[in-house]
Amino acid sequence: MRCNPRHSVTRQPLDHYTMDPKQRKITLYAVIVFLSSALLLVLEIVAARLIAPYVGVSLYTWSAVIGVVLAGLSIGNALGGAWADRQATAEAAGGVLIAAGLSALLIPWLLLATARGLDGYALSILSTSLILVLALFLLPAILIGIVTPLLTTLALAQSSRTGHIVGMMHALGATGSILGTFAAAWWLIPAMGSRNVVLACGLMLLLSGLLFIRPLVSRRRTVVTIIALLGAAALGLGTFFNPALASPCDRESSYFCIRTVDEGVDPVLGRARSLVLDHLLHGTNVENDGTFLSAPYVHLMQELMCRHHHEKASLRAFFIGGGAFTQPRALWLASLPVEITVAELDPMVTQTARDELFLDDRDMRVIHGDARAVLRALPENERFDIIVGDAFHDVAVPYHLVTQEFAHLLRQRLADDGIYVLNLVDAYPNGRLIQALVKTLATVFDFVDVWLDELPPAETRVTYVITAANVETAMASGRQRLHAAMRPQRRWVRVTERVQRPASRHPEVPLLTDDNAPVEQLISTLFTTNMGL
Repeated sequence: MRCNPRHSVTRQPLDHYTMDPKQRKITLYAVIVFLSSALLLVLEIVAARLIAPYVGVSLYTWSAVIGVVLAGLSIGNALGGAWADRQATAEAAGGVLIAAGLSALLIPWLLLATARGLDGYALSILSTSLILVLALFLLPAILIGIVTPLLTTLALAQSSRTGHIVGMMHALGATGSILGTFAAAWWLIPAMGSRNVVLACGLMLLLSGLLFIRPLVSRRRTVVTIIALLGAAALGLGTFFNPALASPCDRESSYFCIRTVDEGVDPVLGRARSLVLDHLLHGTNVENDGTFLSAPYVHLMQELMCRHHHEKASLRAFFIGGGAFTQPRALWLASLPVEITVAELDPMVTQTARDELFLDDRDMRVIHGDARAVLRALPENERFDIIVGDAFHDVAVPYHLVTQEFAHLLRQRLADDGIYVLNLVDAYPNGRLIQALVKTLATVFDFVDVWLDELPPAETRVTYVITAANVETAMASGRQRLHAAMRPQRRWVRVTERVQRPASRHPEVPLLTDDNAPVEQLISTLFTTNMGL
């Protein structure tokens, strides 16, 4: 028996389900807007890394990067909008993308030329950052900014749904920017290195532009395409194989450009190597004697810790930051038995210290993470005789490690007779951050002292060493000078009163809290003058 269906179904021909030409064009334009926006943000993140070996990474360098890129994008959007009003064509968008790709491929060459050109000038970190970012990234940002209005106008010509098209293009541009940001920081830079990421961005922009260029249509377009491809090949290969354009970084993590520098060989001490993160020296280790401390401030910290606990049979120490592991290594190799815990943010820094800086940390507890979070997560009954602060983001201590709230956490984690020792980079004699930090620590600890290895004859950048404790230290009883008990022979001067006196004349120096810790503003002279380089 044959049953007739109640409702018949009409089969649609296969081409009914294929995308019509207008929709294909809209999709292509949308994809390119997404991709170009992502690539621009990748370049923005890479910008900070590329200039880090020259000026570090700080609030001031990031403001230069973000400001210049946004300025370029705004200029490009305005130019692209005016261009679109006159005549928006796919070929024009393709040409702009090709130009953007070539300008990105030029970045390593411009970096070398600009950095060499600035060598003879005593510029500030802020000025140097602005010049470098303007020279390297303004043009690519302008060109990429032109693309979106052109492609949006072309998409609008294919559809009557104006609001849908405009909203979609804005959403895709924003989404691309978000994904580009995360991809650069979390994957691309650690996996490929900054230089190779720049080359990849340039090539992707170039290829995106070629999608709009049909070279066989005319001889002119054929010539343009060939020139663009040859130029890209020359720039890319030249960059890749030119030693002068090689990345200064030995390794690149999500946090730092990491370099090790050979400092020579001593007949007794053996090989010496230094660790440089971005542009800041983070310690020098010698192969044969880890107790030898070449930097006066590191030596001073060791003297202060050991003298404070000279009667103890053993110690428990916590280090905020590992870096070159110079201080933990020296304390471990000293004659006094010690249990060492190190909180180091970057696992690649620790691995570099193991591979290149003679670190044997098998008897240390190394925890990778933010020091404040690590301290908070330790068992409540775990206390330390010594806590050492040696964490830096460029020349600045991370703001959450200098606040009153953090000081209370330190006091909770210190033994009753424990001592907190840290170093701090600031100006002398009128460093405002050192004044603010002493003021803040004094609200939590009964005894706070500040030391220098010498008194500079003029205003300059120095490294202070600060101690904080709730019991009087051997050095806090009015002693103004300290002579080294360990080699090499050195002496240091106590400058606590010199630091505190200006603070009383400047009530604007803030108490540092989690709500208000303007660290980089307080050391702004290090960024706005040549003192910081």
